[in-house]
Amino acid sequence: MAEPDEGQEAGKPISEAEHAVMEALWARSPLTATDVADEIGGERGWSLPTVKTLLSRLVAKQAVVTEPDGRRFLYRPLLERSDYVEGESRRLVDRLFGGRAAPLLAQLAEAEALTDEDIAEIEALLKGLKQ
Repeated sequence: MAEPDEGQEAGKPISEAEHAVMEALWARSPLTATDVADEIGGERGWSLPTVKTLLSRLVAKQAVVTEPDGRRFLYRPLLERSDYVEGESRRLVDRLFGGRAAPLLAQLAEAEALTDEDIAEIEALLKGLKQ
């Protein structure tokens, strides 16, 4: 498997469009660019060249690695979904709530964005953390 080159884009945030590509790769990989376009291109109105551009950006950011497969390339995520979610969650809390999670939960509660199921899960999580 080819290792990504050190590039000036490594470590840069993943855009919303790139995230859609990552979700396809996290769900099933390795995939060709055509596979990715078939998975998500239609619903988003993206052409194959658009998907290839997004894949190239993800390779430059070292989130995806390529592997030659004949005349085509297979794409595989280097970044684990759980690591991505953890980092994005932390950035959100840091950026919008000064690094504190409680104001985030308060905001969601005030906006009535929490279901009874959400509240029960949060209560169970907090109970587990206290023990």
